[in-house]
Amino acid sequence: MHSNTYKSFELFFIFILIPISFTLPYSLILKMCIGVIGFIYVIFVLLKLEKLKFKIASNLNWKVFWKEILVKFFIISIVTSLFIWFTEKELLFKVIKNKPMLWVMILFIYTFLSVYPQELIYRTFFFQRYQCLVKNETFFLFLNAIIFSLGHIFFNNSLVTILTFLGGLLFAITYKKTSSTILVSIEHAIYGCWLFTVGMGNMLGFPS
Repeated sequence: MHSNTYKSFELFFIFILIPISFTLPYSLILKMCIGVIGFIYVIFVLLKLEKLKFKIASNLNWKVFWKEILVKFFIISIVTSLFIWFTEKELLFKVIKNKPMLWVMILFIYTFLSVYPQELIYRTFFFQRYQCLVKNETFFLFLNAIIFSLGHIFFNNSLVTILTFLGGLLFAITYKKTSSTILVSIEHAIYGCWLFTVGMGNMLGFPS
């Protein structure tokens, strides 16, 4: 399971074959079972093979992290607000204005049951297992972003594909800098929660 051949097959099966299969019209229950089994496998590999320790590192530079996040969030918030304003103005902050309790509930569920598992899979696991397969660091970051975007292909939405690629690139860069699942999860949660808040939740699968 440590050989490059095995890892290459593993990457193809988990990050390409399974996401593409989710676009096919078969049982939702079966898809969920595949997803759960895949996640259990990822955790097993991280704990038993990669000997990962789930703990918050004491040397994290929180000050630099928050400075960078605030700058990126400011740009993202302006661009997305203008996008909604000019395309579907009626959706702008619709959920938080009309269903504030739903908004709070979804942000909580999304952050802890969606964002963190995604970052364990697409950043922690992906970097730990496959960085050895790609010598060019820049290409590896782009590969990670492409794989992350492919993981959302079942939405069948070109804008989602673009957004998840750009988001994946930002998250990959953050993880490369920090090697922290916690920090990249915080960044992912901030951007994802904002997209839901500003009015882009429907296309990303949020109930509204």
